[in-house]
Amino acid sequence: MDSSLFLSRRRLLAGAFATAALGPSVLLAAPKRDRLHVAFIGYGKRAYGVMAHALKQPDVRIVAVCDVEGTRLAKAKEVVEKHYGADVKSGSYKGCKAYVDYRELLEREDLDAVVIMTPDHMHVHPALAAARKKLEIYCEKPLTRTIAEGRLLVNAVKKHGVIFQTGSQQRSEYGGRFRTAVEMIWAGRIGDVKTVRIGVSGPSVPCDLPTQPTPDNVNWDLWLGPAPMRGYHEELCPKGLHNHFPAFRKYEEYAGGGFADMGAHHFDIAQWALGMDGSGPVSIEPPATGETGLKFTYANGIEMFHGGPSGCTFEGTKGTIWVDRNLLKSDKPEILTTPLAEADRRAMPSKDHFRNWLDCIKSRTEPICSVETGHRTASVCHLGNIGYKLRRKLTWDPVKEQFAGDAEANALTSRKPRDGWAYEA
Repeated sequence: MDSSLFLSRRRLLAGAFATAALGPSVLLAAPKRDRLHVAFIGYGKRAYGVMAHALKQPDVRIVAVCDVEGTRLAKAKEVVEKHYGADVKSGSYKGCKAYVDYRELLEREDLDAVVIMTPDHMHVHPALAAARKKLEIYCEKPLTRTIAEGRLLVNAVKKHGVIFQTGSQQRSEYGGRFRTAVEMIWAGRIGDVKTVRIGVSGPSVPCDLPTQPTPDNVNWDLWLGPAPMRGYHEELCPKGLHNHFPAFRKYEEYAGGGFADMGAHHFDIAQWALGMDGSGPVSIEPPATGETGLKFTYANGIEMFHGGPSGCTFEGTKGTIWVDRNLLKSDKPEILTTPLAEADRRAMPSKDHFRNWLDCIKSRTEPICSVETGHRTASVCHLGNIGYKLRRKLTWDPVKEQFAGDAEANALTSRKPRDGWAYEA
């Protein structure tokens, strides 16, 4: 099969999937097209850059966009159609259709994939709906709002055999610093890892914003989705185009605070380095007071602390590695400067996170940050937030994904959605 061509999605539905470990799929014969038909759901600050990058991919065609705020929706459509201007004139591109409601968008028959860039609390509903349509999915981090949502999404992705990339781009980008740190740790350069320190800000808090008049061009009910009903506030859903990350990240109804925002990046690197992409810690011990200092402990005795320099600090029996987006250093230079041996384990080659997803769609293999990986990283963030909320030591079973004999803590692993927003896998 010509690897430069994508299988037509709607004909693909007639195929038989062999999805064990999301390995190569067994597909019936199907016509091919040379560009993947993609829709963007959500168009905020993060989406600006991701869409610009997607437009540059020769094997991608953005055919639809969606946002609950009218100004951003119109701009997204404008950006796409301006990029494809020559194709519009020639008639080879029929235009980019704009939707307010992602459910209406997903009824299209010509889609192959979706990119989900909504607020955290609205990741899982469109992702589940896209999986049921057997559409490939790229979804921003933190992947979920709760641990239960994550397991539901993992199961749906596996059931429907789609290729899913979590947007934890530190695994692919930033000059390969994180990849290098991880591979050096795997190679034993710092000896046995004893302690990890993650420098990110604090946990989420309840939303206490006053109600403002809802702008005429905002569908506030759709923005809230499964979250509890409350009045509009522009800190949650900014008016028009904006060049900042909205404050919904701060509030527990919609996200996990700074702890889960940048934490979903840096805890992801820690999980990767520790070989815990399919697991997690076994205990969570918060400080009695204060926003930092919570400790996670893994079954092998490694301790991971919330606090320290920005990024990730790995302390081992033979040395230390510090890594952040613009930093990679060690207390012993040879730890990083000595080349890896041929037998040393390597990470999946990936210098471009979005491109890695596209390539894996073609090869029918798991991307560098699969749905299971994204769920496990998000779970670490959720566990930390639960620890900070309850302010007591918790015992976690990463296999059963339950707290041991702790009904109060287990109740916080899920959240009942608002009426009309039941989960459908």
